[in-house]
Amino acid sequence: MATRARVRAPELTGKGGWLNTGEKQYTLADLRGRIVVLDFWTFCCINCLHVLDELRELEEKHRDTLVIIGVHSPKFVHEAEHQAVVDAVERYQVHHPVLDDPELATWKQYAVRAWPTLVVIDPEGYIVAQHAGEGHAHAIEKLVEELEAEHAAKGTLRRGDGPYVAPEPVATDLRFPGKALLLPSGNFLVSDSTRNQLVELEPDGESVVRRISGSGSGGGEFNEPQGLALLPDGRVAVADTVNHTIRAYDPGTGAVETLAGTGKQWWQGSPTSGPALDVSLSSPWDVAWWGGKLWIAMAGVHQLWTYDPAAGTVQVGAGTTNEGLVDGPAAEAWFAQPSGLAATEDRLWIADSETSAVRWIDRDLVVHTAVGTGLFDFGHRDGAAGQALLQHPLGVTALPDGSVAISDTYNHALRRFDPASGEVTTLATDLREPSGAVLAGDDIVVVESARHRLTRLRLPEEAVRVEAVAHRTRRAATDIAPGRLRLDVVFQAPAGQKLDTRYGPSTRLLVSSTPPGLLRGGEGTGTDLSRELEIDPAVAEGVLHVSAMAASCDDDPENEYPACHMHQQDWGVPVRVSAEGTTRLGLVLAGMDQG
Repeated sequence: MATRARVRAPELTGKGGWLNTGEKQYTLADLRGRIVVLDFWTFCCINCLHVLDELRELEEKHRDTLVIIGVHSPKFVHEAEHQAVVDAVERYQVHHPVLDDPELATWKQYAVRAWPTLVVIDPEGYIVAQHAGEGHAHAIEKLVEELEAEHAAKGTLRRGDGPYVAPEPVATDLRFPGKALLLPSGNFLVSDSTRNQLVELEPDGESVVRRISGSGSGGGEFNEPQGLALLPDGRVAVADTVNHTIRAYDPGTGAVETLAGTGKQWWQGSPTSGPALDVSLSSPWDVAWWGGKLWIAMAGVHQLWTYDPAAGTVQVGAGTTNEGLVDGPAAEAWFAQPSGLAATEDRLWIADSETSAVRWIDRDLVVHTAVGTGLFDFGHRDGAAGQALLQHPLGVTALPDGSVAISDTYNHALRRFDPASGEVTTLATDLREPSGAVLAGDDIVVVESARHRLTRLRLPEEAVRVEAVAHRTRRAATDIAPGRLRLDVVFQAPAGQKLDTRYGPSTRLLVSSTPPGLLRGGEGTGTDLSRELEIDPAVAEGVLHVSAMAASCDDDPENEYPACHMHQQDWGVPVRVSAEGTTRLGLVLAGMDQG
């Protein structure tokens, strides 16, 4: 086994304490003798949710030697609320201990720069690897196997039960429901996400008519379904989020069929169009019928896709996979985890959750922003749309007067944007994580996800104003020097693998900035993971957007078809230009930064 730098792991501290441990509080010393993987995550982040799923098999396979600890490190103010973290741990079925770190104390001690980041600690308490982004489970499993062998031989490996203690289950008709749809019958269909089913409710929104698991045909049971949309043939399209598929449910017969997706997650380099059942999708979160096609909010890759039932095909409809807020022609626009859709005759409305924005696409397929400014500004502020603020909205609902209701999830509010006046107002507060809403006559029925229910509200003639609150993401800015800045993305191929150069360069680096003037040079796409940037001294602060990708394959000359793995991460790095700032910015994709 290769010699590794011996870096002692800092202590685990978090003001919110520990979850999933039966109320016991742990230190690293309590875990000595076990291999520990720290998963720095936050529950708004789709990439973090992907990593939770990636780790499940590893967690089960090495249960007696490996302890995975989620270090919850919030981006949004709402995510710093302890009860919100408790809810998220249940909502996403996290079956390992979680440290609630609302003040980012452990995040700072480990110098983490991105969600998600995985840090591996050996049984003696030393950091041996760090990985940012998705796609690292295979590499971490190899490392875990090496560490098991090494420390078993040294006598420093301790086997046995881990610290995870399952919480007591709670009985409710719904559990963290996602979206709702009014059926032609007058009943409501609700995606009961955490219980992996659809639930049909009577018009009162409470009495259960039936539960639909999705099993029986066309791809197995639902897995955390979200968005619902009526298709012209009377069936309901279902965004089967964690199965990475679009399903169709027939309320008349109960039949469920897979319309699109392979059941595997889309990765960079995979097809972006073709026969619907042959093309992979990535965490579809909502669906809407618009312009003769089913539009899909593809949260996992920051795009919108379309499904054409007549041709049986899917393709990208808007977005580049880059995360951010950029308007313009659909093929050039940037989104950030689009999670809600609503169709009108001339617009497709979008809840773009990570930019705390409401956006729309017009009939000419041009993307516009109604409310929101970017990845790092959020809050609860009414008034002119240009200065109004939302906080991670997950749903939009078209209203009869041409305005749109916004499920402003992390503000626990229902908001309204009126295109005629350009104003944002608040319709209702004291809703617990509303994630969608549907019109029912003169009422609007809101999915109160964290209260596990539908809530009926009368659409008011006059909106209620609330006191304005504004926030910025809590991460401290990195001081960088003006002029030349060396950007190094660290990637070390996992043990037993090498960079895949059979078909050309196996790495890609894309760099841009907000504002664009921050960079006087070095922006754009290239294949080298290191680059010289030129920082404009006249720009005081901004955000560097860095997207890196590397492909590695098993290094076995005897194997004609080696297994290959994609490693990818996007960083948004807040920076402040200062004469005392660093001249080198190191970002770890995989490995250890020795620079």
